[in-house]
Amino acid sequence: MFNIADGGFTELHTLWEVEEKRKCDDIWWRKHDYWLLAGVAYHGYARWQDIANHHMFAVINEPFKNVSLEYKNRFIARRFKLLEQALIIEEQLKRADKLNLKQDAQHPAMALNARFAELECLAESHQHLSKESLSGNKPANAVLHKVLNQLEELLADMKGDVNRLPSTLVRMQTVANRLGMSERSILSQLTKGDGKHDVATLP
Repeated sequence: MFNIADGGFTELHTLWEVEEKRKCDDIWWRKHDYWLLAGVAYHGYARWQDIANHHMFAVINEPFKNVSLEYKNRFIARRFKLLEQALIIEEQLKRADKLNLKQDAQHPAMALNARFAELECLAESHQHLSKESLSGNKPANAVLHKVLNQLEELLADMKGDVNRLPSTLVRMQTVANRLGMSERSILSQLTKGDGKHDVATLP
């Protein structure tokens, strides 16, 4: 099955999951993304009309039978931008894995992420206390105050993490250095094509 391993850094897989439940010809879903990318590989970047008019890629017209051409073009351009972002992230993740790059667990950004996850979990697991406290439940009110104090402490810690981030980011290597590539090489990797136009053999 066609896939882009973006590590969950874009909304692509969330959209696919929602669209898969309603999979039919009158909505856009994963197969249309595949043929859109195949069309771009064949006709070139942003040649939406040429792609739509080509019989090989007629499938991408199915979801737009009852909408305006302007809406169709806006949707396709927006969808392609999302696919492009996912593909770039997939390439970066593969390269990071190849170079055995690991995220520093002690980095302030990681601490901030961990505290946010803890904050979210704490808030969601105790959200019922607010209603119970308002209804006059004294034990629930006592627990609610303890939870609010914990949330306040976490927010204070997160504020400290945020204040430390700018100085940490200044010391970080550039993406090019971390990937072991020049900026020109990165751009070349993202834009190069093999010159072939036969998409019929694509999986």
